Amino acid sequence: MNQYLDIHPEVAEALRTGKPVVALESTIISHGMPYPQNVQTALQVEEIIRENGAVPATIAIIGGRLKAGLSADEIEYFGKKGTAIHKASRRDLAVLCARGEDGATTVATTMIIAHMAGIKIFATGGIGGVHRGAETTMDISADLEELGRTPVMVVCAGAKSILDLGLTLEYLETKGVPVIGYGTEELPAFYTRQSGFGVDYRIDTPEELAKAYFAQCAMALGGMLVTNPIPEEFAMPKDVIDKAIDQAIAECNAKGIHGKETTPFLLARVAELTGGNSLASNIRLVYNNAALAARTAVEMAKL
Repeated sequence: MNQYLDIHPEVAEALRTGKPVVALESTIISHGMPYPQNVQTALQVEEIIRENGAVPATIAIIGGRLKAGLSADEIEYFGKKGTAIHKASRRDLAVLCARGEDGATTVATTMIIAHMAGIKIFATGGIGGVHRGAETTMDISADLEELGRTPVMVVCAGAKSILDLGLTLEYLETKGVPVIGYGTEELPAFYTRQSGFGVDYRIDTPEELAKAYFAQCAMALGGMLVTNPIPEEFAMPKDVIDKAIDQAIAECNAKGIHGKETTPFLLARVAELTGGNSLASNIRLVYNNAALAARTAVEMAKL
């Protein structure tokens, strides 16, 4: 086991006995929504995973320790500290651990720590990707690199619709990452169910997802991306969300915001422009992804 890694006793026991475990990120707690809604959502996501037969393992860095599984008090601490916590990607892990600091894990770092702990599946909202204008800025999320190298299945609602979805898919193809549509042949676009872009394969059951991932791991082929459309009743009209995103991106560029600050700014601004509707949709799609990941983890445990 990595000397910087702490596995929560419940998670460690589940892994030891072959019970299903689902990893969760912590950036959504610290940077994704305001307190106390962030804490309430995080605890509800964990409960949904339990209701569907698996053990939740929220991932974070606390006091320089890589945590696979948090207590309710630790989740509360993260929620209250919020954006004062460092948003940690792969490049940040060593320094944060050496300094004994806190870090909120992105998709990339959640995958890394989950893999260290032996957790095979991870549920999140949406992955990062290739940002609009990346042909000049080279702003490409480390999430895509991690999917190409780290053998964890990531269940999400597609790439965040603030991104260039076409280029994101091209990048994933280059990295050899299979993009699976759960019950759909079209890539979901986070707040909406359609993007106009196709996925590599459609899979309709958690059992088939588990078998595909088992084969992926047997061949040591890296990560797998499962895109799960937001439930129809919580999806937003594409024209409404696109208008809000375009305005938020224009404001982001005018303010000179770039790098890892871009996504939190855009998501918060889109929430403001949609009167909070995008945040409500965000929460619902995370719940939906957690349930699918838990059901898939249950099937994985049978293989």
